[in-house]
Amino acid sequence: MPSCWHTRPFTKECSLQVFPLQFTCGIFLHRPTANDFPATMGLLTRVFESPFIVFTAAILLRVCFLFYGIYQDARSAFKYTDIDYYVFTDAARAVSRGASPYTRATYRYTPLLAWILIPTSWSGKDDLWFHSGKALFAASDIVAGYLIYKLLQRQGLLRSRALRYASVWLLNPMVANISTRGSSEGLLCALIIATLYLFETHQIVLAGSLLGLAVHFKIYPFIYGVSMFWALKTNPRGTSNFADLRSVKTILNRPRIELLVSSLSTFMALNLLMYNYYGKSFIQHTFLYHFTRTDHRHNFSVYNTLLYSSSAQPQVFNGVSHEFLGLTAERLAFVPQLFLSCVLLPLLPSTHYSLPTTLLAQTLAFVTFNKVCTSQYFLWYLVFLPLYLPCSSRLRSLSFYDTGSTASIRWVMGQAIWLAEGYRLEFHGTSTFVPGLYGASILFFAVNCWLLGIVVEDGGILVRKAVDSRQERSGEKQTAGSVLTTDMAQQKHRGPT
Repeated sequence: MPSCWHTRPFTKECSLQVFPLQFTCGIFLHRPTANDFPATMGLLTRVFESPFIVFTAAILLRVCFLFYGIYQDARSAFKYTDIDYYVFTDAARAVSRGASPYTRATYRYTPLLAWILIPTSWSGKDDLWFHSGKALFAASDIVAGYLIYKLLQRQGLLRSRALRYASVWLLNPMVANISTRGSSEGLLCALIIATLYLFETHQIVLAGSLLGLAVHFKIYPFIYGVSMFWALKTNPRGTSNFADLRSVKTILNRPRIELLVSSLSTFMALNLLMYNYYGKSFIQHTFLYHFTRTDHRHNFSVYNTLLYSSSAQPQVFNGVSHEFLGLTAERLAFVPQLFLSCVLLPLLPSTHYSLPTTLLAQTLAFVTFNKVCTSQYFLWYLVFLPLYLPCSSRLRSLSFYDTGSTASIRWVMGQAIWLAEGYRLEFHGTSTFVPGLYGASILFFAVNCWLLGIVVEDGGILVRKAVDSRQERSGEKQTAGSVLTTDMAQQKHRGPT
């Protein structure tokens, strides 16, 4: 058993990102018996006995999505390709001509991404080379799925069970859809899971280096460094990470120093390299912009309506600059987000027993409380879901209202209600900001907070079980010692035979 641990139009691809997850969760989170569907269960058993079948199916799923997307782009006014992919490829084309990627308006990413996608500039948009970036992102999905499978096996799961949980990512149409539309989240998820794999296999320096690369690629993975730091603890298992704060000696052990030095040195080296090429534009667009962004369109965040109202305010209000007011509101939005994901959750004892559970909780909190949240951000925490599910209390619950399928349905319905309000706003021109869109944002926020509570509660259950197990083993040893002492005393009392 495991030890547990821009503008995006509201088109039909929005629904492609919601309902496939419900379908996938219905298959993999519900646990039917062989008596329910004997033929189906027999087929599923054979499928999940073979890694070749599962990974081939995952590859074919992405190939089908990729070529369908090319077909839809050529024949429909509703484009399958994400608008961000055109931003990426335009920046790559600029780099291939010796210009800065930031000459492309709205390019807010590391130049490294544009460098990677240079092959997309080797031909026109109707050629297959243009879609090579999508193929790279889809392939990254497969790499992430393989590493998830290996991590599950390391936790003691049998091959068929590990494949079943890994398929929540590998065979999830939502994941395949987002990557083949040209979102780079698949590549980022592969970097993060590779970092976790290296960390779990005790390759701390390599894990730190890859973490530095991931943070350079996109800022938010820095929150994982906090949990990894505390996971390399010296105090006894089952105690809180707050115990490590008592002295510098316990905080800075050798593994933690290795993690800090390797991650920071990689991060700073990449930043200095990019700054040398592109100067202040790199700092502004890659990092600083994200602290002041006020994207309110197609934003699931609970701050959506607030950002919309802020963007509509006059430039000067009562003699105070609107820019100043906006910056103040945005800075305040980071307070609950960073407190939860960087301070409170990493310090929980569950970090030491199930790091993936803590990483899932951190990411869910970060995305839920973020002031900007689009569909792509959901992949940030879904990649940890297969590593958390073997320990989920909802999979073992007999109550219909507490099952994993019910939790996934509530999450999907929260999205669906929000998308319905957004569709009325975008396509029918109906003003649904209040109460429609605002209420839908609050509902989806509440659902995500409820899910976060479940994950944190499961982490606490893991700690209690581990502590109880250790106490039982300690009690057995004490009992055995007492029996041995009693036998020796009796032997001494009898004297030599």
